[in-house]
Amino acid sequence: MFIDQAEIYVRSGKGGDGMMHFHREKYVPRGGPDGGDGGKGGDVVLEVKPTLNTLLEFRHKERYIAPDGKGGGPNNMSGKQGPDLVIHVPPGTVVFDAATGDLLGDLIETGQRLIVCKGGRGGRGSQHFATARNQAPRTAEKGEPSEEKRLRFELKLIADIGLVGVPNAGKSTLLSVLTNAKPKIAPYPFTTLTPNLGVAQIDYETTVVLADIPGLIEGASQGAGLGFEFLRHVQRTRVLIHLLDGLSEDPIADFSQINTEMSLFDPNIAKKPQIVAVNKIDQPEVQERLPKLKKELKKRGVNELWTVSALARTNVRELLLEAVGKLAETPAIEDAELPMPVYKPKEDPQEFSIRREDNGDWRVSGTAIERAAKMTYFEHSGSLRRFQRLMEALGIEEALRKAGIQDGDTVLIGEFEFDWQD
Repeated sequence: MFIDQAEIYVRSGKGGDGMMHFHREKYVPRGGPDGGDGGKGGDVVLEVKPTLNTLLEFRHKERYIAPDGKGGGPNNMSGKQGPDLVIHVPPGTVVFDAATGDLLGDLIETGQRLIVCKGGRGGRGSQHFATARNQAPRTAEKGEPSEEKRLRFELKLIADIGLVGVPNAGKSTLLSVLTNAKPKIAPYPFTTLTPNLGVAQIDYETTVVLADIPGLIEGASQGAGLGFEFLRHVQRTRVLIHLLDGLSEDPIADFSQINTEMSLFDPNIAKKPQIVAVNKIDQPEVQERLPKLKKELKKRGVNELWTVSALARTNVRELLLEAVGKLAETPAIEDAELPMPVYKPKEDPQEFSIRREDNGDWRVSGTAIERAAKMTYFEHSGSLRRFQRLMEALGIEEALRKAGIQDGDTVLIGEFEFDWQD
């Protein structure tokens, strides 16, 4: 089964909690703080694996959760880091944030990696908070929370040369003749329900990958027939062989229809080099109508029309070599045009907002302050004072006063609830 779209849930590992602890040992007075740091949580990483060619695995498993970091221990012992969770995807996988639609990465090359959720930082132990004035701090940090996303994958097959045309134009037959592929072939529309890939040997050192794109019908760019389920695969090819059915009622209309549907789906497809070939030239009817076809296609900018018979293997090798020549003149996809495979948060983490709830409570929202709340040991006085200083540094206390907060009002930050005292 060929699957070229999937959606999964991913979550990175939470950072391990730092420990609040004091060194206790016989004959060692005033041992001081020795709470260790928590370990970092595991990242969620996508990695290209060349042996994969479908997203079928993600239909069977939809949740991927990286391990958490371990908590710190006494004697300045740091917790173990959570290992990264590596998810293998086939080359040509385009990754989107399912919630926002943002493009996160375009994975093409073997071994290419994309971090989609960063593991939480391990919390700092009490050893880090000792100062000359406070040599016995009752302060430590919990681990940074994990990140979670819903990802949408789209697979665009990576082929050098794509075969396009209406259903039953002979693309599958041509692919089987040129390569080692064994597609299903039969004389009725939509035989090809999935794109087929094949490798053609040009010489001892050169091979090219060909893709048989399923036949397109009118309205394909709006999803008619097999529609955009397979139009996306045309985007990835560098050179197109447009195969016309010589026995079709109107090959010229077929030619215009296919180009229109591809351009409506993605205008950049119209810029790709395109070699036009009439198939089934071994049939007398096709030979008779050939002069008229050449004349009509020349009006549409096709100055060179190839004639082949995929079944009789007439001119198929020459057609392949012509496509390979065009391929050598066509630049590969530029890496600079692709999203860099690194994690880059868009929002300013220090931004916050304040709103009044219907019951009169004050809700403070913001990446930094909500994360800090989750990382604070409120049962330790030193950690609580540190959180209050952070609210002051971010300008939250001043903003609440300007908004009109009164003594005794309730302040909500994430899942935590506080009483305001000025």
